[in-house]
Amino acid sequence: MSRTTDAGDAPRGPSRRILLRTGFTAVVAAGTTAVLIPLHDHRQDTAPAPAQGPGHAAAGAEEFAEMYRGREIRGGVSVLVPAAGPGGGAHHAEPVAEIRIDGRPLHVMRRADGTYLSDVTHYESFPTLRETARAAVDELGTARLALPAPHHR
Repeated sequence: MSRTTDAGDAPRGPSRRILLRTGFTAVVAAGTTAVLIPLHDHRQDTAPAPAQGPGHAAAGAEEFAEMYRGREIRGGVSVLVPAAGPGGGAHHAEPVAEIRIDGRPLHVMRRADGTYLSDVTHYESFPTLRETARAAVDELGTARLALPAPHHR
């Protein structure tokens, strides 16, 4: 007994493979749209919010000047606004953290989680600039920070 199909019977619907392919394409298109819409809606005239972890102050809110263990420490966050390029276009202002110990600059970097690390304590990060400066003073002891090397053109 052989089983035969008659091509003249009722028309068949789309195959399972075609249905899965169509569904997968729809899901990929929807996911791509969901990711790209926030990028498209981002306005150029607003500065990006700084990364913050729990309990951290806003980047522009922290400024300090104090004597700590006989050393003068100053710090704060300034905003660096790049000059317009040849195309004119809008640029985002970027916050720049700065610490000075006895008037000498300490290189500070802001991490993605909102904490700071410095050249002196580069294996440990701190939630505020003040704590970063104090940790650098603790690590330096009586030593002084080296002056930055002059830039050669």
